[in-house]
Amino acid sequence: MKVIEDRDKVIIENLEDFEPEHIFECGQCFRWNKEEDGSYTGVANGRVINVKKENKTVVFSNTNLNEFNDIWFEYFDLGRDYGEMKRELSKDVILKKAVEYGYGIRILKQDVWEILISFIISANNRIPMIKRAIENLCQKYGEFIGKYNGKKYYSFPKADVLSKLTIDDIRNCKTGFRAKYIFNAAAIVSGKQMDIYRLKNLSIEEARKNLMLFTGVGPKVADCIMLFSMEKYDAFPIDVWVK
Repeated sequence: MKVIEDRDKVIIENLEDFEPEHIFECGQCFRWNKEEDGSYTGVANGRVINVKKENKTVVFSNTNLNEFNDIWFEYFDLGRDYGEMKRELSKDVILKKAVEYGYGIRILKQDVWEILISFIISANNRIPMIKRAIENLCQKYGEFIGKYNGKKYYSFPKADVLSKLTIDDIRNCKTGFRAKYIFNAAAIVSGKQMDIYRLKNLSIEEARKNLMLFTGVGPKVADCIMLFSMEKYDAFPIDVWVK
């Protein structure tokens, strides 16, 4: 692939195995939204970035080459050969169909705290409602990042901030019955009862066991957290659809 910097854009030509719609609409992330031009704007690592694909060229806007190399290359898992993985998986008849359906997915390397709360919110919930609850939390209790294309963007609220709220405050962000789970998780993390960023250093069994100490985290949510933020690629979230 060829990387070009152009003002506030990083352009990558011939980027294989990268389909924004597959990546951002597959249920692994909730702070990416589709724009009228078909691009996606998202918030991660306290920054706002826009991603647009045209043929085999992907344009990353509102960034520069240094930031791209320091943050986004890893975030989008661009150092991994997804083509080789898909060829191997496609030897299985059933997985071949899955690969053909989601051929452009990449597993994002997201923040552990954000994913913990996001997937607590995801339990028995629909994606539009999950996204709305998360956006409400960010707008009310996150830090203002800046404007992009006329819209204001906020960071994901820290555990220290959420732990100082009431359960009703959190419920007012449209989190429903999960408000108490979010409050409890914030209390545990802000009180340093568990260092969630060190869980990735444990075995998958131990990490899962620790995550399930959080109220509202069962086996499926724990595996989502490990897969989407801890680089534990042997985690396999199983829900009713996968069954």
